[in-house]
Amino acid sequence: MKRWLALLPIVVLAALGIFLMTQMDRMAGDPAAGPTYRPDALVGQLIPETTILPILVDGKAGDDRLDLKTAGVGKPMIVNVFASWCAPCRLEHPQLMKLKEQGIAVVGVAYKDDPVATDAFLQELGDPYRLVLVDREGRAGLDLGVSGVPESFAVDAFGTIVAKSSGPVLTGEDLKRLTEALNAPAR
Repeated sequence: MKRWLALLPIVVLAALGIFLMTQMDRMAGDPAAGPTYRPDALVGQLIPETTILPILVDGKAGDDRLDLKTAGVGKPMIVNVFASWCAPCRLEHPQLMKLKEQGIAVVGVAYKDDPVATDAFLQELGDPYRLVLVDREGRAGLDLGVSGVPESFAVDAFGTIVAKSSGPVLTGEDLKRLTEALNAPAR
């Protein structure tokens, strides 16, 4: 019996590996795997402005509301979709703090998160955001086509998404790709 229990982690890892391989095929556009996933589908389009969300104020969804396009106020910004329950969001947080140090506006979207937990997360790790929009139901995430958190969008002064990062921004190179897209000349 103990021998079978020892094999259980191996079986679980093998099943997880098979699942991930099928998902990678789907993301790469394998026709047999069904519809393709395009992480850059919104690049070149205006950021959605349909969802108006409350602004996080002292651990609560405040009375003031804003849409993502208006959050930029005619200036370039990074929109970062994150959550306090997201482990990769913790890993990318130091890179977001670097954006703040560089003077780059970062707008946070707290995706399917409790405002109290979001506030505690920011109190613990530091607050890199110019403002945080509360997206408890995930409506803005749907508008942005978010497949998971974290995801970041570089948005130029005209409200056009010029780059996207699916997954955590972990390296200086990841950060550079987003910030260079903000500074690229308009086409």
